[in-house]
Amino acid sequence: MASAIFPSLRLRPTFSSATSPSSSGDFKPRPAVILPGLGNNSGDYKKLEVTLGEYGVPSVVAAVSRLDWFRNAAGLVDPAYWRGTLRPRPVLDWYLKRIDDAVREANELSQGKGLSLIGHSAGGWLARVYMEEYGNADISLLLTLGTPHLPPPRGLSGVIDQTRGLLYYVEENCAKAVYTPELRYVCIAGSSLCRYIRGAPLVDKADANVDSDVTVGIEGGEVISELALASNNKTGDSSGSSFRARFVGQGYKQVCGRADVWGDGVVPEVSAHLEGALNVSFEGVYHSPVGSDDETRPWYGSPVIAKEWIHHLLE
Repeated sequence: MASAIFPSLRLRPTFSSATSPSSSGDFKPRPAVILPGLGNNSGDYKKLEVTLGEYGVPSVVAAVSRLDWFRNAAGLVDPAYWRGTLRPRPVLDWYLKRIDDAVREANELSQGKGLSLIGHSAGGWLARVYMEEYGNADISLLLTLGTPHLPPPRGLSGVIDQTRGLLYYVEENCAKAVYTPELRYVCIAGSSLCRYIRGAPLVDKADANVDSDVTVGIEGGEVISELALASNNKTGDSSGSSFRARFVGQGYKQVCGRADVWGDGVVPEVSAHLEGALNVSFEGVYHSPVGSDDETRPWYGSPVIAKEWIHHLLE
């Protein structure tokens, strides 16, 4: 069956208390496997586990420690690293094995109903590698949170592929995103009018003084359109864009080739969506559970944000 192609949806989360759904008959949601992002460990997702449990979704977090990520240094001895043509295997075999262990554990809970994979940041594209290498027969949903799916454009001055070819490999060798009854890809990005955050180039350009975007939010079940004007030097910052916006913008540039884009403070919105997937953006979402605050600085897994995407795990 051909995959559906959706326009991107940009949503404004409603900051009301999330209400857990009541049990309906014998319905039991599929178990979810949570895949940590680069530099994160399993413990960073404990609160997300609790949130999923409140909706009746059992979950297993792939067993990853912060020290485990130093295993990736093995790639430094591979000539492909220096050529920018690195492949996921064997350097990331350790992570793929952790995914497989978690999938096997979750399968014991699923009773043949299939699984959902929730990949945060790099965990999302590593999930795609896992599905390519190990198969996806048990997987009904891949939901990614702030995942840099797309490699940066080649040949741009000042842009260095931080994955040293890994994302090019994923793009060229992993299955394309689909949204079918058998398997659904849902890609969630962060986008903001003011918080977490639009980047800025290091040097203001004459044509970059004012920019605009149309954002669409959903609040109380109604669609809201809003024209957001962002000025680099006419909004109270006499020195032009803030240092933070410039700093974040340089990070965005390494990921997508542009600094003046929306994103979650780490991953640009444009990099976190995939053609063929259901693509959704949330305003004001911080990238990582580390340094987040559920009330003032929510990340993708905070209850106020998770309640907006949890239904994908209940379908």
